Amino acid sequence: MTVYTTRADTLFGATYVVLSPEHKLVEKLRPEITNWDEVSGYITQASKKSEFERTELVKEKTGVRLEGVYATNPVSGEKLPVYIADYVLVTYGTGAIMAVPAHDERDWEFAKKFGLPIIEVVSGGRDVQEEAYTDTYKGNMVNSGFLNGMSVKEAIPAMISYLEEKGLGKRKVNFKLRDWVFSRQRYWGEPIPLVHCDKCGWVAIPESELPLELPEIDTFEPGENGESPLAKAYDWIKTTCPNCGGPAERETDTMPQWAGSSWYYLRYMDPHNNEALASKEALDYWSPVDWYNGGMEHTTLHLLYSRFWHKFLYDIGVVPTKEPYMRRTSHGMILGENNEKMSKSRGNVINPDDVVNDFGADAFRTYEMFIGAFDQATPWSQQGLRGCYKFLERVWNLQDILTDDEGYSPQMEKNMHRTIKKVGEDYERMKFNTAIAAMMSLVNDFNKQGRVTKGEYLTLITLLNPTAPHLTEELWEKYGTGGLLSLRPWPSYDEDKTKDDEIEIVIQVNGKIRDKMLIPAGLDRAGTEEAAMKSEKLASLIEGKNVIKVIAVPGKLVNVVVK
Repeated sequence: MTVYTTRADTLFGATYVVLSPEHKLVEKLRPEITNWDEVSGYITQASKKSEFERTELVKEKTGVRLEGVYATNPVSGEKLPVYIADYVLVTYGTGAIMAVPAHDERDWEFAKKFGLPIIEVVSGGRDVQEEAYTDTYKGNMVNSGFLNGMSVKEAIPAMISYLEEKGLGKRKVNFKLRDWVFSRQRYWGEPIPLVHCDKCGWVAIPESELPLELPEIDTFEPGENGESPLAKAYDWIKTTCPNCGGPAERETDTMPQWAGSSWYYLRYMDPHNNEALASKEALDYWSPVDWYNGGMEHTTLHLLYSRFWHKFLYDIGVVPTKEPYMRRTSHGMILGENNEKMSKSRGNVINPDDVVNDFGADAFRTYEMFIGAFDQATPWSQQGLRGCYKFLERVWNLQDILTDDEGYSPQMEKNMHRTIKKVGEDYERMKFNTAIAAMMSLVNDFNKQGRVTKGEYLTLITLLNPTAPHLTEELWEKYGTGGLLSLRPWPSYDEDKTKDDEIEIVIQVNGKIRDKMLIPAGLDRAGTEEAAMKSEKLASLIEGKNVIKVIAVPGKLVNVVVK
């Protein structure tokens, strides 16, 4: 099968492949597929979903394996299972993907659900068995044959050249740009500053007449022939041509909503300037935006438009930077409890005022951060909100077992340093849900041992302050050293005190998880393999079979390939 990928360098990490349910190869393979009834049923279900449902709102990954069919990884020679899944669209690329779950969140979720191997091929991230490492333009290649040790920058052209030399692939550029209609036949929108003159044609109005403001009108509905509501503002329409002074008519269409949103971040830098969109001093100081976060629904088009506008403004000398922002992230949508988008018509809207009145702002804020992955759509859960409220109650009730000790107890020292590290790193990466989960675990540990030192308690409420500021400021005023907690330095940790003496690794046979075991931390590939081969369960599974290969990933997994 032919797949399109922007990251051929990660090919050694491909552990399965996925076809779109509509892919023509699925029907072609029908005689080889031994579970065709199951496959056919899934194809029917997928056909009933919109593209938006398939690519954005579906949190739980679904799919069906094509039993009896395998693909071969062209560089490793490994046999890979073949699936169909509705998160792959036939309209993108070739409708087929090579799945590299260690470095793609959707592939990672799919691999976790179906128990598929996850092999790190770009180093530098956290444990890929726990989450995908997606910032993969940084780091060096590992577990990647002839690419091992190369930087990503070196590996991408090296792999593409290798595939071309072997006749396995070729370079190609895919463009997804399309024309977009700029005008709208409605009242609300920026008026287009053009007039039409029978003699001169379309003419731009002078800059001195900007901004062109909308006229006041009585009705905002479009005309019966679809014309703009502005077409009825006859006095406003009739004007003179800036070129010849003759009669002219204004354009009655308005700009779309994304016209203003394409540059509003620049206006925020100097919102009261009446001479320019922003002063040179303000633009030099604020540009580019350090971190820009927006809604998931607007990620692609708004990112495209705003960057396009910014680059145009840079080319004509209006803005001082080539790029509009240094970092761009998107947040997912909070759905109703019925897993649908909130709307009055569906009766599933949650009123924030009611939540604050019943549970308090801190519980509301904490639950919003804990509800799920920041970039994923997630349904609201009143039960989940109550859980966060009870968590904050447990934090408050730790006062009942508080001691006067200023430091960390020996039993909790390693746990404290690990929690400080995880919460700080998770906040930076907008993994708020896992940061809160780590603090919940810490509170449970305090309650299990029946005591918490003052030093431990002050560290906990400092870590919790960004999500529950009212509660933690109250506790800081009671036990802290004065001033606002939000202005205190962030807790520090000792890296050596975050490390385990032992770690758990996964034992796989032919890519399927069969066992887990604890081994000494810090073992290399050979040591990891040697330790894994001592597993009694593994020994019984491979007894009498021919061991083809043993793949050991230090600190993570060992996969034994047998025949």
